[in-house]
Amino acid sequence: MKSYLALAAVLLCARAAAEPPRDTVAGEQRFRALYKELVETNTTLSAGSCTQAAARMAARLKAAGVPDSDLHPFAAAEHPREGGLVAVYPGRDPRLKAILLLAHIDVVEARREDWTRDPFTLVEENGFFYARGAMDDKAEAAIWVDLLIRYRSENYRPLRTLKVALTCGEETSGAFNGAEWLTRNQRDLIDAEFALNEGGWGELDASGRKVSLDIEAGEKFPQNYLLEVTNPGGHSSRPVKNNAIYRLAAALTRIAAYDFPVQFNDANRAYFAGMAKIQAARGEAEVANAMKGFLREPNDSRAIALVAARDPGWNATLRTTCVATMLDAGHATNALPQRARANVNCRIFPGVSVEAVRAKLVELVADPEVKVETQETRGPVSTSPPLTPALLEPIERLTAQFWPGVPVLPILQAGATDGEFTNGVGIPTYGVEPVFLGPDVGHIHGLNEYVGVRSLLEGREFLYRLVKIYAERK
Repeated sequence: MKSYLALAAVLLCARAAAEPPRDTVAGEQRFRALYKELVETNTTLSAGSCTQAAARMAARLKAAGVPDSDLHPFAAAEHPREGGLVAVYPGRDPRLKAILLLAHIDVVEARREDWTRDPFTLVEENGFFYARGAMDDKAEAAIWVDLLIRYRSENYRPLRTLKVALTCGEETSGAFNGAEWLTRNQRDLIDAEFALNEGGWGELDASGRKVSLDIEAGEKFPQNYLLEVTNPGGHSSRPVKNNAIYRLAAALTRIAAYDFPVQFNDANRAYFAGMAKIQAARGEAEVANAMKGFLREPNDSRAIALVAARDPGWNATLRTTCVATMLDAGHATNALPQRARANVNCRIFPGVSVEAVRAKLVELVADPEVKVETQETRGPVSTSPPLTPALLEPIERLTAQFWPGVPVLPILQAGATDGEFTNGVGIPTYGVEPVFLGPDVGHIHGLNEYVGVRSLLEGREFLYRLVKIYAERK
């Protein structure tokens, strides 16, 4: 009987150790209220206020007992609605460098008439949260604020200081960027051993099965180029072949037909090596063999074409990409166009220069009447941070506890984050957001953005534990 009880106790302990931790009902309700308030605070550039959102998060931290001396709101005088917040949670050993928890609180524009639901009202429906910013990036911003509140309620004092930075301007090229401003004006306030940020998330397949937890270990550089054709124009009753719209359309068609060469670095090599194993285990032998093939032979065009065609995310991870995103042409319905413009948005592979891409676009356009101009550069081109065992091991350990059998994969992020600025000033920044998204990536930047309720709550628990592990390391 004793041996049976002992075995039962061991099994119970093992089960408890394997299960993700659970917060109290009151704690989860507090998080839901915080998340709802942040999501429902409009922070679009056109009509919203990041300053107001940051102030509301500061008020919640203050109500939880964080003193005013540890709350640092900021805003540039010429951008009063684009402010942010840095909250400092002091550690026991001031000699150790802090950990920075970074998130942007601005969101992409959203028009009510286009959405099924009001984009600025958080709706919970069929196991999902719907709203603009439900994922990008108010999910992680809310988790970081809630995390400090939880630690404060427990009277937890970490070994290392923790810093939460909520910033504005990440979503709009050319807008005031809070992360950039902090690196230039208050670098000491955000100084850290490393930073955790958006940019990596969990992958779900089309049937909702977990594929991998991706950790961003570098990102591509975003750059816009303006293509412009000017023309004398004339009356539409007397059309000529030299039409500004037609010339621009022909140029864009040539760009659309071109694929930039495939390139590899440590991040995308590691990702495809891991993904090949996943695909093989799922019976996708052709895809797995293609991935193994181009890792052995980078010029294997057949293997590259097969993988690139299967998933736009895989294609984007392999190369520089350029795509037309906006058009503006003509001045009257009964006149030949005097001007035609297009914006081409490129995501540039690390190590490739902005000018090299512009020169390639000029070559592809092959028309001296089509001017190709580099638009404002978002920020510095930064190097990829090293993915060390000290950073990865806790993530892998927790992943095995939360989602047994799900591998952790490094990725080269095809998008761009504010890690560009923190990496640029020597704060290694990693995309760690353990929330799982399907092939449509939760319609981020699109209509009816959403995130799974359970997935968000599990991600909250994961990061609560992960930051504690990092915070106790010397």
